[in-house]
Amino acid sequence: MSDTAENSAVVRLLTSRTSRREWLAQAGLAVAGLLAAPGVVRAMGNGHAQALPTMTVFKSPTCGCCKAWVTHAEKAGFKCVVRDMEDLTEVKRNFAIPRALESCHTVQVGSYLVEGHVPADLVIKLLRDKPVARGLAVPGMPVGSPGMEGGTPERYQVLLFDKTGKTTVYATR
Repeated sequence: MSDTAENSAVVRLLTSRTSRREWLAQAGLAVAGLLAAPGVVRAMGNGHAQALPTMTVFKSPTCGCCKAWVTHAEKAGFKCVVRDMEDLTEVKRNFAIPRALESCHTVQVGSYLVEGHVPADLVIKLLRDKPVARGLAVPGMPVGSPGMEGGTPERYQVLLFDKTGKTTVYATR
């Protein structure tokens, strides 16, 4: 839906003469449509709306699952700057990503790192909650994680890691 169409829908909603229940249902749909629009400001849980920070994604130019993960992040409202590289070893060493946590792409977002196929909603939660940590990681490439859809999904853990490499389970999917 275009911005003009979304705005027109909101104006129609505000000026319509409908029952309270119908109005609330229509308002919910209008808000959902607005929030789904690309580049929309997201609530970060502190009562204030903030734009999601830009992600810098370091990935191989030929990796299809990395490209699919970028699409997943963009659909969640992130702007992604992609840095295609033939070899990510130097990036992972410079960011001090523990070898046991490595995956196929590395992301810098705000003051955090995201390694691998971490769901975008958990990145948003990380940015909102601001834990003392280096970032989140999904080691390997588990089937069913964002960008790795298809096949039989497997359970996987999203790990929060600190500057020493110590991990704790942040979420299980």
